[in-house]
Amino acid sequence: MCARIYLVIFLLLAFPGISLADESDKKMELETSVCGIKEPFLFWLWSNAAGRADASRLAGLQGVEDISFTTQDDRVLRGYRLISRTEQNKGYLLVLQGNAILADQLIGEFVGYAKVGYDVYMYDYRGYGRSQGKRRLKAMVSDTREILTALNAKPYKRRLVYAFSFGGIVLLDGFDINFELDRVVIDSSPSHLSGYGCPKIYDPVTHLPEDCSPFMLISGKRDNVVTASMSEELLAQAEKRNASVIRDNSFAHPFMDTSFSNHQRRMKVIEQFLLR
Repeated sequence: MCARIYLVIFLLLAFPGISLADESDKKMELETSVCGIKEPFLFWLWSNAAGRADASRLAGLQGVEDISFTTQDDRVLRGYRLISRTEQNKGYLLVLQGNAILADQLIGEFVGYAKVGYDVYMYDYRGYGRSQGKRRLKAMVSDTREILTALNAKPYKRRLVYAFSFGGIVLLDGFDINFELDRVVIDSSPSHLSGYGCPKIYDPVTHLPEDCSPFMLISGKRDNVVTASMSEELLAQAEKRNASVIRDNSFAHPFMDTSFSNHQRRMKVIEQFLLR
């Protein structure tokens, strides 16, 4: 026993970079707060607003599959996939939702993509619903990169992403031009997070690719969650880089439009851009 203790002490003194907790530290690194002490509390509020996962919401939904994804730090994210209903699969659609919504609450909205040949993926964020881990921005950005990398390793012909609100943040903050996405819609996402105590590196506007021609960005004048002024710089910069941009006087926050006709019109605009 003494010899073993002496060996450990010798290793620590001889190699100060070695830590017995290194492996554990690597797993914990992603779940550190980057936006100050209020970050855990805010995510706790948002996750509580999202509520509990409830598979009964999927009752009657055809072709839905329960799926999971294991992250690099061994957290299991749970979600759903709508399976393409055509003989020839055309590609995938990844939906990145706002931070107060679970996958089982929303995936049924995208059944139309499955009907025309796309697999639709949607996961609960880390620490939300059925997904494991601590709710932290840095980790969620990493998770999104990992999920996209895994999807792009599959033999899909077309790669589509619809990201709204918080989903646009985690997409852009982890964006890599090597993803080679065919179409991306970012709906009602803010330009900056640095005003909320986050490092400027997490400002979505700083992560736009040089060529935004595969992108469409949307902002609604009636959006009281992410106001038009909060997203304007992001839209303006994307527009300069050849993105399609919609500033709609009638749109509110996604899935919070004041009329069903506005919601339908919004979803139709998104569908036309993604599928064209």
